[in-house]
Amino acid sequence: MHSFYSIILVDDDPINNLINRRLISKLKLTSKIEEFLEAEQAIERIRGIDDSENTLIFLDINMPVMNGWDFLNQYMKEFKLRKDKIIVLSSSIDFQDRQRAKEFACVEGFIEKPLSPEKIKFVL
Repeated sequence: MHSFYSIILVDDDPINNLINRRLISKLKLTSKIEEFLEAEQAIERIRGIDDSENTLIFLDINMPVMNGWDFLNQYMKEFKLRKDKIIVLSSSIDFQDRQRAKEFACVEGFIEKPLSPEKIKFVL
């Protein structure tokens, strides 16, 4: 499996973030896992990460204020040249959400919650 400089969890549910952090820690993909309850905070953090540092981002779609789609639009405006891997992690089972996610060049996968080791291995 790949290793990453850091993994960023963007989900407004702190329980999901806690569970996902523990799961990712067990898989030893990185020693640096950061959680953000708001997408704006994650965008701000990415601004501070060097472009050469490969980052894996797990992104929820349904969040207040800035949702996952808004995050992706902002990401494409600001970080088009970055080589991060973004995985949409959502409770949505709507086929249109999957199709919409494919429209973003930065999105490399779509996983339905809950996250599992098998799902992580499948997208990596």
